Amino acid sequence: MLSLPTEIMVSKSKVPVFAIMLLAMIFVVGLFVVGYDQGHIFSVVLGEQAYEDLYIHELTHDMRHAAGFPCH
Repeated sequence: MLSLPTEIMVSKSKVPVFAIMLLAMIFVVGLFVVGYDQGHIFSVVLGEQAYEDLYIHELTHDMRHAAGFPCH
């Protein structure tokens, strides 16, 4: 009988810290956009008019309420 060589390989996969930080940043920006934006993002382009039009607020209005953010 021939004996077959056995080899045990241990694979350790670590999630890169960069990936975790990137996902955390995306989460924080998304949380701001859905929960707290009152025209701040578009005010860079539209100026004071963005605070009256509230484009992102209206776009994410129902999502805000579903997430538990009061907005009016």
